[in-house]
Amino acid sequence: MPLYFLALAVFAMGTSEFMLAGLVPGIAAALGVSLAQAGFLTSAFALGMVAGAPLMAALARPWRRRSALLGFLAVFVAAHVGGALTTSFAVLVGTRLVAAVANAGFLAVALTAAAALVPPGRQGRALAVLLGGTTVACVAGVPGGAVLAAAFGWRAAFWAVVLLGLPAVAGVWRVPDTPAGTKPAGLRAELAELRPLAGVLLLAALVNAATFGVFTYLAPLAAGLAPVAVVLGAFGVGCFAGVTAAGRLADRWPGRVVALGGVLLLAGWVTLALVPAALPVLAFTQGALSFAVGGTVITRILHLATGAPTMAGSYATAALNAGATAGPLLAGALFGILSPFWTAAGLVAAALAVFRRAGAGRSG
Repeated sequence: MPLYFLALAVFAMGTSEFMLAGLVPGIAAALGVSLAQAGFLTSAFALGMVAGAPLMAALARPWRRRSALLGFLAVFVAAHVGGALTTSFAVLVGTRLVAAVANAGFLAVALTAAAALVPPGRQGRALAVLLGGTTVACVAGVPGGAVLAAAFGWRAAFWAVVLLGLPAVAGVWRVPDTPAGTKPAGLRAELAELRPLAGVLLLAALVNAATFGVFTYLAPLAAGLAPVAVVLGAFGVGCFAGVTAAGRLADRWPGRVVALGGVLLLAGWVTLALVPAALPVLAFTQGALSFAVGGTVITRILHLATGAPTMAGSYATAALNAGATAGPLLAGALFGILSPFWTAAGLVAAALAVFRRAGAGRSG
């Protein structure tokens, strides 16, 4: 049961991260800033996630696991209370940065905690439950936030995140109060343990960059082909299905999931680049393959970095968010020259090259 409360917290945090896409116009109008300035709130959150994960994990190393999770979650909730109440855009940007850093710290510790809550050999399923909170946020949380904002204003979406966080705080009390990591060999030793995993971390970043490079522009890409909500929903449901499937396969056949799933993912992006009209048909499968491959890589990072129990989750979190930041920037810069589908195909091709070189997750 504690695992599902961790997933509820991740759902609240995922909703907070993604909901800004639907709130930017309302925030710009209410706080008297341009759309471009309001859009910086999304970038600020992503940057806070990338920088915050390793910094907060290093800070939390001496803390007991439950204390670290509760502390990060409390700061996250408080930041949303501040964001909901402020009338200053500068303060709102500050609350987004604070929330992102707390989110990163929570997720870094939660990845390790989730793996420790289950018997050996079932870590993949535990991480699937945890990361499922993010995919459910894409399917239900983000549209829900948009509906609330349309009906009651953008602040209502912030209050909804606060309300989601409160039962998560109560549930995290049930997480075993074990030390945040095994008896230290010291932070420097943990970082040394992670150096050989640079290729696996790069693989995670590239796969996530491809996923979010397309997801960011899915609405304009779907225009005229099918109702945008249907395509977004199909992609989100596919993401949930993929991360669930990865939970069952990643512990036994990680290499096969990454190798076969990566090739199929690449084929799907190339197909969409050549035949964009296939998007309504392939949205589900591409979402599923993206999260199946990405979820499996994260499982392998935590499995291989047993000597870095506190920092492995943080670097996995930073890699995912580096990809989620770089992918949309690259796809946006090339938009009009190359379709985001071609950009995603190139990123997945690079990921497969890294996989072959690094042997990431090759057992099984």
